[in-house]
Amino acid sequence: MKRNLVIGLLLLLAFGCKEPAVERDLEKEQDILFLLQSVKELSNVIVHDIFSPPVASRIYAYPSIAAYEVARFMDTTRYLSLAGQLNDLDPLPAPQPGNEYSFPVASVHAFLKVGQELVFSEQMIEEYHASVMEAYQNAGIPQEVINNSIAYGDAVGEAIIQWAKKDNYAQTRTFEKFTITENPAAWKPTPPAYMEGIEPHWNKIRPFTLDSTNQFIPLPGTPFSEEPGSQFYKDVMHVYEVCNQLSEEQLGIASFWDCNPYVMNVKGHVMFATKKITPGGHWMHIACIASKTAELDFPATAEVLALTSITLMDGFISCWDEKYRSSLIRPETYINRYIDPEWIPTLQTPPFPEYTSGHSVISSAAALTLTQLLGEPFHFVDSSEVDYGLPIREFNSFVEASQEAAISRLYGGIHYMPAIENGVAQGKNVGRWVMGNVKTRNDAMLARTEE
Repeated sequence: MKRNLVIGLLLLLAFGCKEPAVERDLEKEQDILFLLQSVKELSNVIVHDIFSPPVASRIYAYPSIAAYEVARFMDTTRYLSLAGQLNDLDPLPAPQPGNEYSFPVASVHAFLKVGQELVFSEQMIEEYHASVMEAYQNAGIPQEVINNSIAYGDAVGEAIIQWAKKDNYAQTRTFEKFTITENPAAWKPTPPAYMEGIEPHWNKIRPFTLDSTNQFIPLPGTPFSEEPGSQFYKDVMHVYEVCNQLSEEQLGIASFWDCNPYVMNVKGHVMFATKKITPGGHWMHIACIASKTAELDFPATAEVLALTSITLMDGFISCWDEKYRSSLIRPETYINRYIDPEWIPTLQTPPFPEYTSGHSVISSAAALTLTQLLGEPFHFVDSSEVDYGLPIREFNSFVEASQEAAISRLYGGIHYMPAIENGVAQGKNVGRWVMGNVKTRNDAMLARTEE
């Protein structure tokens, strides 16, 4: 009973939701909150296990797709399967005729089943999963309906897990590490931990919608130069000068969008990590907040989560393909070497090459997806970072949030402007491609929505 009470309180507090009015359908409201809280629980495990941003995007995507594929059966006249649209995704199991289901139960179960498969700390998901199922049983849903729903969630979840196993992720765990070269333009590990480059083979992962991982190669960045007066030197000095005179607002923006799960703190001879949400996790939380703000029903919420996660995954693949092709030096390394050996950026430099900016790519891509789904303007209160000690920020559109996320990398001292500007363009290309090639609704319904 105590555990159920805790879950109930968590759900009511999740993403800043308000206590529903008495006349509202509390059962449907609870179903949606269970799905949103499942995303939050998955984020907690991703942070706990310190998954990298690209890997985290994969962990969000497969469970979200599983949840959507079940939830769409709540309205099959409106929602379409992603099978045959996402790369190598074959038709998924359908509900058994004559069986009675609670599709929200099945959807949440599928989400958690797949999520548990993709993390290290499986017990954390398992404990929450058990609490959710117990809450559903205590809600008075007939046991036969729960059993049917769990069985169907199992079937879809297992099919998604088998599909995920063929995306080359496991194979890339055995590939060689990134090789550091003497090329002065090339990326080098940065202080304080001097970590090796993460996920240098992420472009070997199967994308969800892209024809190839290099489909959207960005415009070239500024050619490297050590010469004062060169354009590259000017790009570096822009970072240096901006960071040396940040306003309180700019500093707050940099901190809000930091989203670096690798921050290392050094005190004397002791080094310890500060765990944070990933950039993709931040945008998944924005998707949750926006769904709640728009008062979407269950299948529409699942649709938003699925399409946002798909866009994020393909955005990371496209970005990482360029990062390790250009392998460009970070501002911190260049400034310490040629300008100011004592300089430290506002934010800790993450452990991978500079070009293009991951935040710029995935934020622009996700913003395009969310705008197409929920429209513009769209005011929302972003509380994604509250759990990590940062205040809320408010935005009037997803594009406005994405623009702030992009420029935050300049304020953080970890990206040059070409990586930000060309990263935004790259992300928009990914977002347009995903939303132009994935249909989750029948044409008639989509046209009605767009009107």
